[in-house]
Amino acid sequence: MKKLNFLICSSIVFLFLSPLSSSNQYGIDHLEPPFWWTGMSNGKLQLLVHGSDISELKPSISYPGISINAIHQVSNPNYLLVDLMIDNDTKAGDFTIGFTKNEQVILNHTYSLLERSPNSAMRQGFTPADVIYLITADRFANGDPDNDSSPNLKEQVNRKNKDGRHGGDIQGIIDHLDYIAEMGFTQIWLNPILENNHPKYSYHGYSTTDYYNIDARFGGNSLYVLLSEEARKKGIGIIKDVVLNHCGSEHWWIHDMPSKDWINNQGEYTQTTHNRVSLHDIHTTNSEMSNFVDGWFVQTMPDLNHKNLFMANYLIQNSIWWIEYANLSGLRIDTYSYHDKTFLTEFGKRIINEYPNFTFVGEEWSLNPSIVSYWQKDSPRHDNYISYTPSMMDFPLNSVLAKSLLEKEAWNTGLINIYEVISNDFLYGNPYNLVVFAGNHDMERIYNQINEDFSLFKMTMTYIYTTRGIPQVYYGTEILLNGPPDHGSLRTDFPGGWDNDKINGFNGFGLTNEQMEAQRFTKQLLNWRKNNLAITKGTLTHYYPQHGVYVYFRKHNKELVMILINNNTSDTYVSSNRFYEILGDKTQGISVLKKQVYDLAKDIHVPGKAALILDLQ
Repeated sequence: MKKLNFLICSSIVFLFLSPLSSSNQYGIDHLEPPFWWTGMSNGKLQLLVHGSDISELKPSISYPGISINAIHQVSNPNYLLVDLMIDNDTKAGDFTIGFTKNEQVILNHTYSLLERSPNSAMRQGFTPADVIYLITADRFANGDPDNDSSPNLKEQVNRKNKDGRHGGDIQGIIDHLDYIAEMGFTQIWLNPILENNHPKYSYHGYSTTDYYNIDARFGGNSLYVLLSEEARKKGIGIIKDVVLNHCGSEHWWIHDMPSKDWINNQGEYTQTTHNRVSLHDIHTTNSEMSNFVDGWFVQTMPDLNHKNLFMANYLIQNSIWWIEYANLSGLRIDTYSYHDKTFLTEFGKRIINEYPNFTFVGEEWSLNPSIVSYWQKDSPRHDNYISYTPSMMDFPLNSVLAKSLLEKEAWNTGLINIYEVISNDFLYGNPYNLVVFAGNHDMERIYNQINEDFSLFKMTMTYIYTTRGIPQVYYGTEILLNGPPDHGSLRTDFPGGWDNDKINGFNGFGLTNEQMEAQRFTKQLLNWRKNNLAITKGTLTHYYPQHGVYVYFRKHNKELVMILINNNTSDTYVSSNRFYEILGDKTQGISVLKKQVYDLAKDIHVPGKAALILDLQ
């Protein structure tokens, strides 16, 4: 059955992405989206057609339930944008788009409407019941060495280069889905895997050169669909990393620009200021804000102009296409605040209108919770900006985790940092929908941050798995992967993902005792978490840290979990009297990891530099 599904997907990609016929000087190089679906909430579809002098031709369609509403030309004669209206009761099937000149048919293109999967619109996005496993595909596992390099793509494999391509791919992830599921992860977020056809430093995926094709070195579109199918069988959803702010300098647009305003600053490199605060500064100027939003990250990442409505619509349709095509459960939006605000509102509105229960999370790398919260749905804010974005990455919390545990406890240092960040939750529309994390692909590995202290590692990850929000874990964290903070090194290969690896993190061969203990700890805690409604659905109540101990509770109906984090080097005894309001009639607690019974009428013993999780009875 697996092979059959793969072949079906392959045939779809071949059919719709193969070269189109041409006559005389005319031709079609790209027609996107390559196909669409019946029964979408929004019946409007805009086709971007690119080919030699295509604007001289007039498109026509004769198919029941489909009409052409408008035909748009831009300054470049090699582009047409065609607005279709698809009626609700239109049947799935193939139809011909004819391109005529002087009433003579010059080109014919076969287009397809597919039938949607049952209940596609009501798909459930990721929630606090999930734990997200973040993978840099090139660095996880090489399942198919034959696709390590491609004759049509510039950069070739070179595992010896820490900044080069190492050969990890989608097949490698499929091969290790059992490991991911058994560890207790329920969602996979892949760093971008769309085509990045650049001569160097292309493995990370953030310089897109084709928005409708998975990079061949990762395995292509059909294999991505297969990953989604196989992952779903094991209770795992797929979150796509979406790059809407910029493309790569080798994108085919850049070599034949639709119009000068397709790219910000008329296509000329202008460095962004990275001054995200300017968007909220009541004393700033319009130029200060535009220098941030319209500037480029680097010269090889042209900044897309979302004020161009054709560009904006293209990106929105592309995200919807991938959700439907690959049966996604979420999106992660890169460099969130760098986009035009009006575009972000429209993007979110159209995604939610199409998929009411879907989840997407924005990356706003600010340590200020008032800046991060601004972008989340239902948050109070200083202006009339409307957000439909369910989730944001909790960078303010991330920024204090290692710092808090490394500091000596005092009235203004140590665990008080965590407490105060959580106390700012009134700023968020829904703090329980924030994605919480100890590390990701852009920062020093958490085991490095805490000076390779195994006790602090367990304290950090216990907090991530039990506080409010949706936990996200960077691949290899569960086996204490570490290394220098430069990107090429922190995105190190997962040991055992390549045939000649001397250490195998998947089966434990060659791991140190601490690495194996970290893996067991992660597996035990995450699989317990799956079935604990107090953690996955419950509210959070916390208490001001006293004497180096931070205590908080998660509660759902009658289920109650108590977490105690002791940041002292010495053992501590904590009286339960202080917590009478939430304890109610609970008389004992059972530790989640060691199954030890604690009498709540007595002081609770918490070892030094440790976290204790108690299921209360």
